[in-house]
Amino acid sequence: MLTDRVGLDPAKLAEIAAVVGPQRTLAAVARWCGGRGVLPEVITQDEYTHDVVVHYEGALHLVYDTT
Repeated sequence: MLTDRVGLDPAKLAEIAAVVGPQRTLAAVARWCGGRGVLPEVITQDEYTHDVVVHYEGALHLVYDTT
């Protein structure tokens, strides 16, 4: 599920939705990051929950919440 927390314009939101839509696993996110030459940052919340932060462009970052 994609949640827009910054009020992106509809075109940018659609662009990002097209990118993250197929990403159903962390492996898919990692492959996408590798293809862009971007290293995600993993923030451990507890032993089961991690946030994965990926720079998208400019000041825009994508945050994946995983359990």
